[in-house]
Amino acid sequence: MSALFEPYTLRSVTIPNRVWMAPMCQYSAEAFGPNAGIANDWHFAHYAARATGGTGLVLVEATAVTPEGRISPYDLGLWNDDQAAALSRIAAFLKAHGTVPGIQLGHAGRKASTDRPWKDRGAPVGPDEHGWQPVGPSPVALREDHPVPTELTTDQIDALVGKFADAARRALTAGFEVVEVHGAHGYLIGEFLSPHSNKRTDRYGGSFENRTRFALEVVDAIRAVWPEDKPLFFRVSATDWLDEGGWTADETVRFARLLKEHGVDLLDVSTGGNATGVTIPTGPGYQVPFAARVKNETDLPVAAVGLITEARQAEKILDNGEADAILLGRELLRTPSWALDAARALDADIRVPSPYAWAI
Repeated sequence: MSALFEPYTLRSVTIPNRVWMAPMCQYSAEAFGPNAGIANDWHFAHYAARATGGTGLVLVEATAVTPEGRISPYDLGLWNDDQAAALSRIAAFLKAHGTVPGIQLGHAGRKASTDRPWKDRGAPVGPDEHGWQPVGPSPVALREDHPVPTELTTDQIDALVGKFADAARRALTAGFEVVEVHGAHGYLIGEFLSPHSNKRTDRYGGSFENRTRFALEVVDAIRAVWPEDKPLFFRVSATDWLDEGGWTADETVRFARLLKEHGVDLLDVSTGGNATGVTIPTGPGYQVPFAARVKNETDLPVAAVGLITEARQAEKILDNGEADAILLGRELLRTPSWALDAARALDADIRVPSPYAWAI
């Protein structure tokens, strides 16, 4: 039997295969007004296509827990009930077609208030373009052309922990079966983890224990409101790709053990995004070794991501014990039916929507 098409169970949720969709922002929501952050027909069609294409788990894109937590003004949010109601339509369709619906909750921190990536390469936007002042763990800008973020106070940090929990409650109401905390790619939680962006001298900065405190508080707050029988994921950048002064693979392994203790069920292992001007040795499966290390050195299951494009490549990663599941990003943008194609290539069984079955 193909490992890629074996079901996978976490807590009470069984995912029908190991072909999972990584969260990828669509930058397609309204930017302001009563419909700001609300999923629309584009989002429905986008996610529905991957469900009918056989994807086992769909993680809806980074969804902001506050308006100021959006990467761009055009991102999804889950800070109000209208947003939850719109997302429920997507979750229900995914379930109806055998796909487990998941959602990633996040806050962009110092990388917030930028334009869509196809316009000025996602440059910062100001109030005249529906932007706002970003916040972060420390007043350290991402780069020279980005604004210096306002340093969060401890009271503001505490309030944000509550906003993550509130968003998780709404995700449950909307029908999602998996929640993922976005702690990767240089957004707020990842900014706290890394000494490259976290220069605080209070209980949220300095030592490893202090830099991981905010992340663990968010996990604890979500786990307290998220049902015991539903899984919680965490996405991490396993390295900043810095020679010194950044978050490291060693710290990722140490952190993974803590996440397991705090009720996280799977680590979604990516890399980078918090430091500019670094050299990243990209290539097929270039991030898989980081996932493999966590899997081999901890008890926490992992999903691998990063230039995984071929069915047999994905199958080999699972067969080698380097990951428990495969997260596809841009390959699923290019090919919504990637899972169906992979099942044919591996001679594996997969559920096919009845209207499409005659073509398989």
